[in-house]
Amino acid sequence: MHDLAPEAPAGTGQTGEARSPNRLFALKDKDTFIVADACGDITGDGDGLFHNDTRILSRFRLLLGSSQPSLLSAAIGQENVFFTSNGTNQALPFPGGPMGPPGVLHVERRRFLWGERLYERVRVVNYSRDVVQTPLSLEYAADFRDMFEVRGAKRRRRGVTQPPVCDGRSVHFRYEGLDYVERASVIAFSDAPWRISPQRADFMCSLNPESRYEIYVEIGAHGGPPPTKERYEAAATHARWDMRRRRRHGARLRTTGRLFNDWLARSRSDIALLTTRLETGPYPYAGIPWFSTAFGRDAIITSLQLLWFEPGLAKGVLTYLAAHQAEEVSSFRDAAPGKIMHETRKGEMPAVGEVPFARYYGGVDTTPLFIVLAGAYAERTGDYELVDALWPALRRAMAWIERFGDSTGDGLIDYARGEASGLSNQGWKDSEDSIFHADGRFPKGPIALVEVQGYAYGAFQTMAAFAQRRGDMGAADHWRGRAEHLREVVERRFWMPDKGFYGMAIDGDGELCAVMGSNPGHLLFVGLPAPDRGKAVAQRLLSSAFATGWGVRTLAAGEARFNPMSYHNGSVWPHDTALCVQGLANYGERDGVVLMTSHLFETASHYEMRLPELFCGFPRAAGEPPVAYPVACLPQAWAAGAVFMMLQACLGLRIKGAERRVEICDPRLPIGIDRLWVEDLRVGPHRISLGFETIEGQVQVRFNPVEGVEVVIS
Repeated sequence: MHDLAPEAPAGTGQTGEARSPNRLFALKDKDTFIVADACGDITGDGDGLFHNDTRILSRFRLLLGSSQPSLLSAAIGQENVFFTSNGTNQALPFPGGPMGPPGVLHVERRRFLWGERLYERVRVVNYSRDVVQTPLSLEYAADFRDMFEVRGAKRRRRGVTQPPVCDGRSVHFRYEGLDYVERASVIAFSDAPWRISPQRADFMCSLNPESRYEIYVEIGAHGGPPPTKERYEAAATHARWDMRRRRRHGARLRTTGRLFNDWLARSRSDIALLTTRLETGPYPYAGIPWFSTAFGRDAIITSLQLLWFEPGLAKGVLTYLAAHQAEEVSSFRDAAPGKIMHETRKGEMPAVGEVPFARYYGGVDTTPLFIVLAGAYAERTGDYELVDALWPALRRAMAWIERFGDSTGDGLIDYARGEASGLSNQGWKDSEDSIFHADGRFPKGPIALVEVQGYAYGAFQTMAAFAQRRGDMGAADHWRGRAEHLREVVERRFWMPDKGFYGMAIDGDGELCAVMGSNPGHLLFVGLPAPDRGKAVAQRLLSSAFATGWGVRTLAAGEARFNPMSYHNGSVWPHDTALCVQGLANYGERDGVVLMTSHLFETASHYEMRLPELFCGFPRAAGEPPVAYPVACLPQAWAAGAVFMMLQACLGLRIKGAERRVEICDPRLPIGIDRLWVEDLRVGPHRISLGFETIEGQVQVRFNPVEGVEVVIS
């Protein structure tokens, strides 16, 4: 996402193993999210409670006596609303007497976010036969660090932190940033502690056998009424129903596979969790913790993944990005008129210009992808009213491609950052070492990425189709000609006959980066390569150089700079695998589609059915799980969306809303799935349900005919 991958702060990590003591758990509501460990604690490394890209809670630890409870279990429910941690006590001192036995107190921490506010209930139950004196403490702090500071950025100076104020049942923290914005954090308790300080609240309770003690805590960027059980339960009800409402959009999907259904449900819940209702409609934030904000590329690809069964997300994304299109040239923000936004941030450092990401445009692929999404949305829904409303933005985006996108005049869309503060690489593989020559040299800019040419090819085709529909045949012919010219240039300049594959990029000297990465899989996704070359690329992606048994590597094994533990040079990204899988489907590799879907499903099973942003690209070994990337975002929107794009590829499904037509080509079912149902699939103003079932080795399609909807099976 940003130049260098996030570095793992000391003592933190995210793995797929539920038993890991370093595993992090995340919840989100609008522009507020929390990341904490399995005990529910925040230690101030890469975790915390964040609001508008600022950490408003940097420490939050629960102690019984002087010890942390022993962890029994931790989980986030499937709906992504509640986090629960279960623990038990270590030995506790009796006042004036011996140590009490461990394991007699059950300690439950249950929390959720609602109204951008953290609600938590701490419950202690005594299961011993004796009265237990229970000293309970909560430690806390608020450092008001900007997200970029948390990720490792160093600042020359900061704003002014005010002394904390304690008022009996709450603690108030305040910080005035260099942007003259006051940021606050308020921690409030349902019970008055017997002792409270700016760092800690101490409680003491005497628990009879089988009795319980509860404390309710609320934490947010502002104060409110005192926490109570009633407030907690009312807010919990609102949070639960809001999440259920968000998950109900789109068609319903179910199969005969319980675990596969869990994968679908968890992925749908993750998308719902990350989707924020903006003024322009729903928008999926990229991922937690590092990218819980609006990204252009991520949201577009997530929308494409879900488009076939839930097109409403694409409408919100298109509308938002059109409203935030660049209007002027800015080298600091890598902006030019018509360019589509890469990222926006609300923290202090972007506000004062320490980093360019308040609204940043350093993504060379987002603008053509914006047009591609508009075309895919129009075909899927037939909603040309939205296209008409977006037409000025689409024209400006195309003007950027034609005027600014090709800086060298060689017909290729390229990039070079305007200033050193921007991203050095501006495709989806944007870490600073992700683009290089076969001998490991870094290329001279401007750089033309192979997959970006595919996106631009799709954008030209889309604009040609839109122009023809609008009766502007001159523009249609022009853009159609540009598409074919770009196809010819890509085939001539990127193809490596000796490898049967496309090179990764062309540098500013016109030299090909003759490196095999997963990038050409995106060419297959848009359908640019000639059939024979497309099949050759597909076969190479399915080979052991790329296919790990868990997914597709970003870089082929054996290439210079290959490192399966790196961010982009040999790791596996689920969204990248999904785009490659759809590309395989476009070139007739049906068995490969099913196999790769199976691989990613088996990966998900090791991550509690929730795919992370990325994981390491080591080859699969019998009996061993995939190797985690330690600071991967989890959840991540386009990782959650991967299952839906791969399922569409398996089913061979294409929906043409304007024509009220459903096309199904050579359908397959994922391995281990005998039947699959797609219910209430919207086709224009109609809804249809489809059933897929394997009978004697062939997938049969059943549906109830709907007047006005044509179903074509081939």
